[in-house]
Amino acid sequence: MKIEILGTGCAKCKALENNVKEALSKIGGFHSIEKVDDIVKIMEYEVMSTPGLVIDSVVKSSGKLLSVDDIVNIINENKI
Repeated sequence: MKIEILGTGCAKCKALENNVKEALSKIGGFHSIEKVDDIVKIMEYEVMSTPGLVIDSVVKSSGKLLSVDDIVNIINENKI
């Protein structure tokens, strides 16, 4: 599973990255995490508000800081 965190380095973007890492430590398994701070690439996902969470090239959230539990639920839904 490829997880991308979209953001230019704001506090919420950094917090989302930390929450994703914590969620993955709860879930276990192998997941690729990539921090995307290139505005052009972020706009290719049509995300206008960061932070954004992308799983396997599908935007799952944008413009809000997800909790660890929210991220766990999103990842588990994506496994199905």
